Amino acid sequence: MRPSTPEHKPDPMPKVSLRHRAEAQALRAIIAPLMRLPLARRVALMGRASSALIAPVAGYRARIRENLAHVMPDLPATEVTRLVRNVPNNMGRALIEQLSGAEFAAHAASTPLAGPGLDAMAQAKAEDRPVILVTGHLGNHLAGVVALRAQGFDFGGLYMPLHNRIVNTRYVAALEHFLNPPFPRGREGLGAMLRHLREGRMLGMLIDQDMEHGAVLDFMGKPARTALSAAELALKFDAVLVPGYAIRQPDGLTFRATIEAPVPHSDAATMTQVLNDSLSAQVRLHMDQWLWTHRRWKA
Repeated sequence: MRPSTPEHKPDPMPKVSLRHRAEAQALRAIIAPLMRLPLARRVALMGRASSALIAPVAGYRARIRENLAHVMPDLPATEVTRLVRNVPNNMGRALIEQLSGAEFAAHAASTPLAGPGLDAMAQAKAEDRPVILVTGHLGNHLAGVVALRAQGFDFGGLYMPLHNRIVNTRYVAALEHFLNPPFPRGREGLGAMLRHLREGRMLGMLIDQDMEHGAVLDFMGKPARTALSAAELALKFDAVLVPGYAIRQPDGLTFRATIEAPVPHSDAATMTQVLNDSLSAQVRLHMDQWLWTHRRWKA
């Protein structure tokens, strides 16, 4: 490696902006006291804080109403009000659960697992065939991942690095308790993820975010730009493609996970529409547990 000289200096680490420092400090001020509480109390308090304090300040309530009006214009006003209150509650719970790392992983490892996809995954593992588990921001997908890991299904996962470098460091450290390993979006992460699949291992992916260059498919009865990558990877590596969900139970602290039947291989768009339909059905069953704050229908 060439030594540093006045003519050749290594690129300095990017400076952290004052805004990002302030964001990190604000998050720390909220999270640090909660981390001293027992997990159940911590999760409940974060849910309430997210619903009552964070959601109105961040504009989440307006976004939820906007998305509901777009997809379900005839939804009764009482149900809209309930969702405006409960959706941020689940978001707050899922956030503090993820940041609780090993403690939440140990708690969620006993999550019950069911569904026809489990046998297909077991067979794929025995054959060293890769598996791609596709889910959405529903309930807490990480609860399902750790439950599967407890049964011997070890998952890597793709994630989007956060713009705030300080917060991202903690975010990735927390993900490492759930994903083995986490792959950042980008050239380096993509290469490692492809090697992971080529080795016949398992990968988790989220499918419910707007993707600028995605295919326009139906989601919840409306056109939505959707990444075809999960299906494309399944076809490229002959991977078993299964939808799976971890749904929060009425106590707010436990989950039940379902792994649905594998999606038959055909073409990427058809397979991805099957995934969208699967997730849509789950969202309609558990309306208050999906991320209605996301701009899913940008186009």
